[in-house]
Amino acid sequence: MVSKLFVWKPAMHQFRSKSTILRFRVTALLLVLKCVMIPLVGGMLVYSYIGKYHDLAIFALGLGFIMVLMGFLQWLLGFRTRCPLCMTPVLGSKTCSKHRLARSFLGSFRLRVALAVLIRGSFMCPYCNEQSAMVVRSRHPNNGGGQY
Repeated sequence: MVSKLFVWKPAMHQFRSKSTILRFRVTALLLVLKCVMIPLVGGMLVYSYIGKYHDLAIFALGLGFIMVLMGFLQWLLGFRTRCPLCMTPVLGSKTCSKHRLARSFLGSFRLRVALAVLIRGSFMCPYCNEQSAMVVRSRHPNNGGGQY
C-alpha cells in the first residue's frame, strides 16, 4: 500500500510571466538567507562577547544590519508573490487561516514554500493546498498548455 505522503500530484497551476517567477525566486532566496543569518549573527555576537573580539562584534553587527535590510526587502517583495489560484501572498506574512492539510518546515509555512521554490521548482500553497509549478503557462490553449 502506498502512503499518502508519497503520492505524486502533477503541478497544475502555472504563472503568467517570467517576472513573477523571478520575483518568487528572489524572495525565496532572501527568506532562506535571512533564516540562515539569524542564528549565524547571533552566534557570532555571543562568541565575540565571550572572547572579547571587538572586530568580530562590529562585523556581526554589520551582518545584522544587512540581515535587517534583506528582511525588509523580502517583506516588500513577499506581498507580490501570490498563489496563481487563491491570490494569497504565500511568501508574505499573512494572518489568514491555513489549509488543514498544510505542512510547515521548522515551524514556518513560508520557509517550506521558499525551499520548495528553490529546490523543486514548484510549491504547495499553504492557504488553498494546491500545487503550482514555476513555469510560464502557454498563452495558446490549443497548443497544449494553460488551464483554459
